[in-house]
Amino acid sequence: MPSPPPSARSRSEWGLAWLLAGAHLRQRRTQNLITVLGTAVGVMVLIAALSLTNGFSGALVEATLRASPHLSLTSYQAAAPSPALEQALSNDSRVTAYTPFVADKGLLSRPADLTRDAGVDFTTLFGVGPSAAEVLQLVPAEAQRLADLGPGEILLGSALARSLGAYSGDQVTLLSSRQLRTELRVAGSFHTGNYLIDSGYAFTAVETLQALQPQGAQDKVTGYQLRLHEPEQAQVVGRELAERFGYAALPWQSLYGTLLQQLDLQKKVIGFVVFLIVIVAAFGIANVMTLAVFEKTQEIAILRAIGTTRRTITRIFMLEGLVLGLAGLLLGNLLGLSISAYFMWRPFQIPGDLYFITALPVEVRLSDLLWVNLVGLSTALLAALIPARRAAGIEPARIIR
Repeated sequence: MPSPPPSARSRSEWGLAWLLAGAHLRQRRTQNLITVLGTAVGVMVLIAALSLTNGFSGALVEATLRASPHLSLTSYQAAAPSPALEQALSNDSRVTAYTPFVADKGLLSRPADLTRDAGVDFTTLFGVGPSAAEVLQLVPAEAQRLADLGPGEILLGSALARSLGAYSGDQVTLLSSRQLRTELRVAGSFHTGNYLIDSGYAFTAVETLQALQPQGAQDKVTGYQLRLHEPEQAQVVGRELAERFGYAALPWQSLYGTLLQQLDLQKKVIGFVVFLIVIVAAFGIANVMTLAVFEKTQEIAILRAIGTTRRTITRIFMLEGLVLGLAGLLLGNLLGLSISAYFMWRPFQIPGDLYFITALPVEVRLSDLLWVNLVGLSTALLAALIPARRAAGIEPARIIR
C-alpha cells in the first residue's frame, strides 16, 4: 500500500495534536483558568501602565508648549529688531507665527490690604508683542488677554497669581534684575496645566520691559520666539536660521531635553518592572505544562509506541501553551483597554505641585500593543517549549516496561 503524501501526513499530525491538546486542556480547567488569569493580569497592567505613561508624557509636553515657543532665537547681546530676519520668518512656510521678546527675571510683590496679607514671589518675565498670542497655545480668552496687553500691564501664571494673591485689576510691584522698580496692573492670568510654568512665568508688553533696560538699550530686544507647523522641526529650523543670521537657536527639545530624557527613562523602567509580571505568568504556564507532562507520561509513551513522532508530541504541548497564552493575551488586552478607556473618560486627578500637571490622561499606542502582545506570546511559547521537548524525549520502552 503506498504511503500517504507528505501534505496529508502533516495534516493528520496537526489534527492529532489539536485533538489531544484540546482534551488535555479540558481536563485541567481550574489550573488553566488560573494560568490564563495570571497572564491576563500581567498584560493588563503592562498595557495600562504604558498608556498612562504615554498620556503623562504627552500631556506634560503639551502643557509645557502652551506657554513656551517651539523655537527661540536670541542674540548674544540685546540688539535692535532685525528686518531681514523678520522678512525671512514671514516667508518661511514652516513658521506659523513669531514675536520679538525681551526676557528678564524679577521679584513681584503685592501690598497687604484690609482683607489680604502681602504677597511676594519670583518670576521669569517675558515682554512680548501682540503676535505672541499666535506663538503660544493659550485658550482663546487668555490668548486675547495676551494680545491686548498694554504698557504697564502684566499677565500672571495661575499658580503665580494665587501665590501673590493678585487678581485682575490689582497693582503689583516689579523689582527687575537691574534693581529697577515699576508698578504693573494685573490684566488677568493664564493656565497651561504645567505647574512649573503656571507658578513661574508672567507676560507683559515688550515696551514695559524695554523701559527697564539701561540707556541705549531701550529699543532693543532679546530675540524672537517662533511657533512652527511641526514642532519636531524646531532643531532643523533653528540651525538654519542661526547660521544665516547669527542668532543662537534654542529649540524646545534642548530647553526641555532633561525632561524628555526623564520621561523616556521612566517609560522604560515602568515597562521593564511591569514586564516581570508577564514573566511570572509565563512560569505559571511552564508549571502547568510540566505537570501535564508528568501526568501524561504513560499516555505519551503509548503514543510513541504506536508510531507518533517526537514532532507531533512537541506540537501537542506547544499548542496547549499557545492556547493558554492567546487566551491570557486576549483577556489582558480587553481588561487593559477597558481600564485605559475608563481613564480617558475620567482622567485621574493628581497634585500639580508634585507632578507639574493636574490630570493624568491616557494615550494608547498601537506600537505598544503590538510589542506587548508579541513579547507576551513569545514568552508563553518559550515557557511551553521546555516541557514540550521533555515530553518528546520520553522513551516508550522504558515507561511501558
